[in-house]
Amino acid sequence: MSFLRRLFGGEGNPDAASDHADPATPAPTQAELVAEEQARDRELLRADAERMSDDLIQRQLRYSDRSWTPPTQGGTRRADDEEGAEE
Repeated sequence: MSFLRRLFGGEGNPDAASDHADPATPAPTQAELVAEEQARDRELLRADAERMSDDLIQRQLRYSDRSWTPPTQGGTRRADDEEGAEE
Protein backbone atom coordinates (compact mmCIF):
# COMPACT_ATOMS: atom_id res chain seq x y z
CA MET A 1 0.00 0.00 0.00
CA SER A 2 2.83 2.39 0.80
CA PHE A 3 4.24 1.76 -2.67
CA LEU A 4 1.03 3.06 -4.22
CA ARG A 5 1.03 6.09 -1.94
CA ARG A 6 4.58 6.94 -2.97
CA LEU A 7 3.77 6.30 -6.61
CA PHE A 8 0.76 8.59 -6.62
CA GLY A 9 2.20 11.12 -4.17
CA GLY A 10 -0.10 10.43 -1.23
CA GLU A 11 0.97 10.98 2.37
CA GLY A 12 -1.62 8.75 4.07
CA ASN A 13 -4.49 11.12 3.41
CA PRO A 14 -6.45 9.94 0.35
CA ASP A 15 -6.98 13.54 -0.74
CA ALA A 16 -3.26 14.38 -0.44
CA ALA A 17 -2.56 13.46 -4.06
CA SER A 18 -5.10 16.00 -5.27
CA ASP A 19 -3.63 18.67 -2.93
CA HIS A 20 -0.20 18.42 -4.58
CA ALA A 21 -1.54 18.42 -8.13
CA ASP A 22 -1.54 21.57 -10.20
CA PRO A 23 -5.07 22.97 -10.09
CA ALA A 24 -4.75 24.28 -13.67
CA THR A 25 -4.33 20.77 -15.13
CA PRO A 26 -7.30 18.42 -14.84
CA ALA A 27 -6.77 14.88 -13.56
CA PRO A 28 -6.48 12.28 -16.33
CA THR A 29 -9.63 10.29 -17.00
CA GLN A 30 -9.81 6.52 -16.94
CA ALA A 31 -9.93 6.43 -20.75
CA GLU A 32 -6.78 8.54 -20.99
CA LEU A 33 -4.97 6.29 -18.52
CA VAL A 34 -5.97 3.18 -20.48
CA ALA A 35 -4.85 4.80 -23.75
CA GLU A 36 -1.47 5.72 -22.22
CA GLU A 37 -1.02 2.17 -20.92
CA GLN A 38 -1.90 0.68 -24.31
CA ALA A 39 0.55 3.04 -26.04
CA ARG A 40 3.28 2.01 -23.59
CA ASP A 41 2.51 -1.68 -24.19
CA ARG A 42 2.70 -1.18 -27.96
CA GLU A 43 6.03 0.61 -27.58
CA LEU A 44 7.42 -2.22 -25.43
CA LEU A 45 6.24 -4.85 -27.92
CA ARG A 46 7.76 -2.90 -30.81
CA ALA A 47 11.10 -2.59 -29.00
CA ASP A 48 11.05 -6.30 -28.19
CA ALA A 49 10.31 -7.17 -31.82
CA GLU A 50 13.21 -5.00 -33.00
CA ARG A 51 15.53 -6.64 -30.48
CA MET A 52 14.47 -10.13 -31.56
CA SER A 53 14.71 -9.41 -35.28
CA ASP A 54 18.33 -10.60 -35.49
CA ASP A 55 18.71 -13.80 -37.58
CA LEU A 56 20.95 -15.49 -35.01
CA ILE A 57 18.48 -14.90 -32.19
CA GLN A 58 15.61 -16.17 -34.34
CA ARG A 59 17.57 -19.31 -35.14
CA GLN A 60 18.44 -19.89 -31.48
CA LEU A 61 14.81 -19.56 -30.50
CA ARG A 62 13.67 -21.85 -33.30
CA TYR A 63 16.01 -24.68 -32.28
CA SER A 64 15.99 -24.15 -28.51
CA ASP A 65 13.90 -27.27 -27.90
CA ARG A 66 16.60 -29.40 -29.54
CA SER A 67 19.44 -28.29 -27.29
CA TRP A 68 21.68 -31.01 -25.91
CA THR A 69 22.07 -31.46 -22.19
CA PRO A 70 24.63 -33.84 -20.71
CA PRO A 71 23.39 -36.93 -18.88
CA THR A 72 22.98 -36.61 -15.14
CA GLN A 73 25.80 -37.96 -13.02
CA GLY A 74 25.61 -39.76 -9.73
CA GLY A 75 22.55 -41.11 -8.05
CA THR A 76 20.17 -40.25 -5.30
CA ARG A 77 22.42 -41.67 -2.53
CA ARG A 78 24.39 -39.11 -0.51
CA ALA A 79 27.41 -39.43 1.77
CA ASP A 80 25.43 -38.90 4.96
CA ASP A 81 22.80 -41.56 4.15
CA GLU A 82 22.38 -44.20 6.88
CA GLU A 83 21.95 -47.15 4.53
CA GLY A 84 25.43 -46.58 3.06
CA ALA A 85 27.06 -47.14 6.48
CA GLU A 86 25.75 -50.71 6.74
CA GLU A 87 27.52 -51.93 3.61
